[in-house]
Amino acid sequence: MNINNRWIRGAIPALLLHCSIGSVYAWSLFVNPISQYIGKSTSSVQFSFSLAIFFLGMSAAFFGGVVEKNIKRSSLLAVICFCSGLLLASLAMKTKSLPLLYLGYGVVMGVGLGLGYLSPVKTLVMWFADRKGLATGIAIMGFGLASTIASPIITYLTANYSLQTTFIIMACIYFVPMFLAHLLIKKPYDDHSAEEVSFNVKEMLSNKTVIFIWLMFYLNIHCGLSLISTAAPLMAEQGVSVTVAATVVAIMGIFNASGRLGFATASDFVKDRIIMYRIVFALSIVGVIFGIVLGVKTGIVVVLMALLCVVSANYGAGFSCLPALLSDRFSMNIISRIHGLCLSAWGIAGLTGNLMASFIHDRVGNYTTVLYVLVVLYALAFFFSTRVPAAPRKVETGPDQR
Repeated sequence: MNINNRWIRGAIPALLLHCSIGSVYAWSLFVNPISQYIGKSTSSVQFSFSLAIFFLGMSAAFFGGVVEKNIKRSSLLAVICFCSGLLLASLAMKTKSLPLLYLGYGVVMGVGLGLGYLSPVKTLVMWFADRKGLATGIAIMGFGLASTIASPIITYLTANYSLQTTFIIMACIYFVPMFLAHLLIKKPYDDHSAEEVSFNVKEMLSNKTVIFIWLMFYLNIHCGLSLISTAAPLMAEQGVSVTVAATVVAIMGIFNASGRLGFATASDFVKDRIIMYRIVFALSIVGVIFGIVLGVKTGIVVVLMALLCVVSANYGAGFSCLPALLSDRFSMNIISRIHGLCLSAWGIAGLTGNLMASFIHDRVGNYTTVLYVLVVLYALAFFFSTRVPAAPRKVETGPDQR
């Protein structure tokens, strides 16, 4: 068997990395146990997750050059930071230190998340030049499915071991696939030209294409997190039981992953991938309006549940369609840095999405008002998508299609 093919050197390492770091989305299982153990409020413990997502986006934005120059170095740094963050979280449990939890799970692990998320993307695009959407969709789908994989593991560990031991075991568990990914990942050809190309951040920040892609990407994440984070209490306001709400949340995870793969794969068959974002935003607008009119106003709860699933799919699609969209518009020599710059929107939205939903609830006393705001924001995102300059699709063939 030839190990130098695009599946072993590109797709499998990407899946191993994303299925590991995506376990961060199972964080909610830790919130109450940690809060009770260290004697801090759930909101203060929850901030660890916000920090992790913030540093994911910021590290991707600032370390894009590291990924561009040396994929092996960046993937190894991802392993070290991610697992070290979990070990620091274990130490935080031993000392019952909230600041140490912020440093470990939030900052250090967050950097590992950013490097781990970004590292395999360019390699995938290089290996799968003919099917960029499919390749990145498969990998980024792994990030969405990771919480489904991690949830039973975390549930078992927290039920049978201390929190301190749980974080140590998790660091050991995730070290294996991540380090294997580091060993396997390889570009299909040398890319020394990336080291010679200048990357002017100021120019990129004033580039019309970058600006509007960043804005629409940010709004999709902001809106998605606003609704996903309030899914359970929103359903509770409509009289849905805790058990049913939990089931719907689990199904939302499946739609999240399916949206990542489905929309990204479909993007390979359209003239301009920006069309996929317009479809995403149009579906979100229609879905939220139906959720308000039929789900909330008339009490047909199943419509509200369908809305949550649609938004979850669209939320995932926003991530998976981005790398291929950018590769169609920018040089491959700077794609990692451009992608990292756009991922800074994720870090900011990780803070603002939850904050907006909480602010609205505190002011009006319910979560249903969030839906009205989302209609406006999704419409704004659709408008931004129409402002992204068109780009002709490039016809490319990968170096190895075996």
